[in-house]
Amino acid sequence: MIVLDTHALLWMDCNDATLGPASRRLIEDAWRTDTVAVSAISFWEVAMLIQRGRIVLPVAVESWRAELLQAGIQEIPIDGRIALLATSFQDLHQDPADRFIVATAMHHGALLVTADSKILEWQAGLTSQDARV
Repeated sequence: MIVLDTHALLWMDCNDATLGPASRRLIEDAWRTDTVAVSAISFWEVAMLIQRGRIVLPVAVESWRAELLQAGIQEIPIDGRIALLATSFQDLHQDPADRFIVATAMHHGALLVTADSKILEWQAGLTSQDARV
């Protein structure tokens, strides 16, 4: 299973060239085997970016989410184990959404596709791939 950070999800969905070719192939291969997932917090994060005017989607965020789920992406809810794991990270920045996304990937033993340099540099048992590669 791979977990997409929010920006990787957006890049993949919008066919943004920022998503590197190796990451794109990895995601496409995982999509074919129904092993692409996102933390539920990513949908909250996208909704907040829309509210702040930082991004625009062609449809309402609820419809966008439904389309992604229909296309086969798995939404992983935040449960108590993930929430508690997210509080335990040392030396990881304090962005709550990023902490939940990292905890989701770690809890499920998944590869996290992200371009967040702080997450990529963090060495605490997380397996990650730079989304720009």
